[in-house]
Amino acid sequence: MITKGDDFPLHQTPDPIAYTGANRNFYDRYFFNGYNRSGDVFFAAALGVYPYVNVMDAAFSITVDGVQHNVYGSKVMHMERLDLNVGPISVDIVKPLEVLRVSCNDVENGIKAELTFTARTPVHEEPRFTRRVGSQMMMDVTRMMQNGLWTGWVEVSGQRIDVTDFWGTRDRSWGIRTIGESDPQPNPGNHTPQFYWLWAPLNFDDFSAHYFLNEDQYGQSWNGNGVIIPQINSEVGFQEMASWSSNIEFESGTRFAKKAQIEFINASGDQFLFELRPKWNFSMKGIGYGHEIWKHGSYHGELATGYDEYPVDELDPKDIHIQAICDVTLKSPTGVYKGQGILEQLIFGPHSPSGFKETLDMAP
Repeated sequence: MITKGDDFPLHQTPDPIAYTGANRNFYDRYFFNGYNRSGDVFFAAALGVYPYVNVMDAAFSITVDGVQHNVYGSKVMHMERLDLNVGPISVDIVKPLEVLRVSCNDVENGIKAELTFTARTPVHEEPRFTRRVGSQMMMDVTRMMQNGLWTGWVEVSGQRIDVTDFWGTRDRSWGIRTIGESDPQPNPGNHTPQFYWLWAPLNFDDFSAHYFLNEDQYGQSWNGNGVIIPQINSEVGFQEMASWSSNIEFESGTRFAKKAQIEFINASGDQFLFELRPKWNFSMKGIGYGHEIWKHGSYHGELATGYDEYPVDELDPKDIHIQAICDVTLKSPTGVYKGQGILEQLIFGPHSPSGFKETLDMAP
């Protein structure tokens, strides 16, 4: 089947763009977040394309006055990957790698937005994620991330919020990871379900930093990265770190960070110490991650939309996939810098360095 994508030089196989050339779990995703400098207004959006199951879904979430409002949409995409709109939510690539636009027009629930992301750093390609569980490929993913500035507006139940000079991050990821319904036949090699994930895109006035870490249950890293990224057109260069590490103190009765430290060491042996102080936690279920109904790649018919909301101070400790909105202090060889950022956490199953021994035991 020939679609709009076939008019662009994007082919990776002899097939038309409509066909993945991969397995059912192939996906292609946009993610965005943004926040004001005081950290009390936060929004996030996602749009996912799942070619094998012929589904596209999207979500938009805005947290204001301590309440997280979440809009969801899902549609049959009829193999047309380039129509990046799902019900009230859409993504527009205005200028690739530089300017993108996110829109939401949920009239029924009073959630509207017109938001433009403008890059303040070049894109950064993270090291490829490849992880097998027994005989099966759990993840084979390429990701790129980019920090930027947001402008525009958001409306929540008639309250209009002007978005001026909000910081934020976007990422693009594509490849193979579990989507939609679980495989009905269990994987014999997956005796101990486990996933440890930290992701910290950090914004400062004149530069950005980026850190992520995947570890197994024994604390052995199977992927990670630490970089300091200059602003576009800066005379300061990109810095790839020689080593990186992190330490988390958890809130009692949860797997949420109470505070965190991230340490970078560059090739010259210089230390960069980031201190993160979480202010509150955003639930990633609000943009479909692990949602009971609107999980990524699930089928809901030709077109379906949904909405829910909840106070952020009533977040269930078992809702373990979060982004913590953080104030950040960096102590570096050139001085001390104040900034803001996100510490995304998904810690499931045992992790010896954290003291977790079971599937979902909590910090003492």
